[in-house]
Amino acid sequence: MEEKSDSGLKASLLGSGGRSRRLSRRNSYNTLLRDFVSRLPPKLRAGIDPESESPDNIDYSRVSGLSQGEKEYYERQFATLKSFEEVDAVVQAECIDEEDWEEQAQQERAMKISNYANIILLALKIYATVKSGSLAIAASTLDSLLDLMAGGILWFTHLAMKNVNIYKYPIGKLRVQPVGIIIFAAIMATLGFQVLLQAVEELIADDPSEKMSSDQLVWLYVIMLFATVVKLALWLYCRTSRNKIVRAYSEDHYFDVVTNIVGLVAAVLADKYYWWIDPTGAIILAVYTIVNWSKTVMENAVSLVGQSAPPEFLQTLTYVVIRHPQVKRIDTVRAYTFGVLYFVEVDIELPEKLSLKESHAIGEALQIKLEKLEEVERAFVHLDFECDHKPEHNVLIKLPNSQP
Repeated sequence: MEEKSDSGLKASLLGSGGRSRRLSRRNSYNTLLRDFVSRLPPKLRAGIDPESESPDNIDYSRVSGLSQGEKEYYERQFATLKSFEEVDAVVQAECIDEEDWEEQAQQERAMKISNYANIILLALKIYATVKSGSLAIAASTLDSLLDLMAGGILWFTHLAMKNVNIYKYPIGKLRVQPVGIIIFAAIMATLGFQVLLQAVEELIADDPSEKMSSDQLVWLYVIMLFATVVKLALWLYCRTSRNKIVRAYSEDHYFDVVTNIVGLVAAVLADKYYWWIDPTGAIILAVYTIVNWSKTVMENAVSLVGQSAPPEFLQTLTYVVIRHPQVKRIDTVRAYTFGVLYFVEVDIELPEKLSLKESHAIGEALQIKLEKLEEVERAFVHLDFECDHKPEHNVLIKLPNSQP
């Protein structure tokens, strides 16, 4: 039911009514917004501020008789329209302003600080593991090792992207990141499984370990609490960034705070009360490590197999194409993963009487626009004089024992 409504609303937002329908040249953000608001049901118009010059939001406290599904639906549509306004600002920008350069510097600084902190804290936690002999602390140390390796991969990718030999790597090295993460995630999940087995064996053996001395407890408290405080500070510092890699660091710092606390509590409780609390804590952390990195493997594997972009992003791409000069109709808008970013393919119809020079200029300008979007790695624009032909590419003919 909701899917049907989405399709109908896309027609009103993007002017799409099939391949034979010509696209309006007046599909600006403000025009689409006004047109969308004018078609809202009467019960929703009560939530629109009549004095607002740009009614891009609804005050749902003033709306009655609206179901939760309807509310989520219209929130999603207004968010889509708002993204169109942001896209206009991106594709019209001629250069990176001073604030963008400052943001990039802040992002690099956050990554460097995170990597240096991971190295120091890993060394301290290895020492704490040796001094305490706690399996829970060992599991927490393993998680820090994972963070360091993942951070190293992201940093290596960042440096590789800045220094690319275009003759050896014509489309860059962005795919180094998911491939490297998959390899290391498999290795680290195996290590987590080893910790899990050791903890289970200790539980089965029912052989309590020796109590820690006061000196060992002091070192354990100092190192683990210091590591927790540092990770908490890094989480607060990185969580405000707009960069996806820095936000990934932020999530790692947050989970490190959790694993540090769980590991410390398990080790201390096991020393003071019941010995089996320590291997139990190790099992919990090991299972978390295996599950977390298994999800990471799946996410990065999917990014390499050409999964389609979500409908919201395809709408954004369609909006950019519609707004481009001289485009009569849109045949195809396609985006799919090829690493961490999307490859975009666009087929458009231009007036048949345009010269080759004019057509090339239009297509190249559209390609540049699309590649300004931060989610897009490469855009391919195909120009045609009609849209009634069969698709140019058929992936089925490449499959064994398949009919074209």
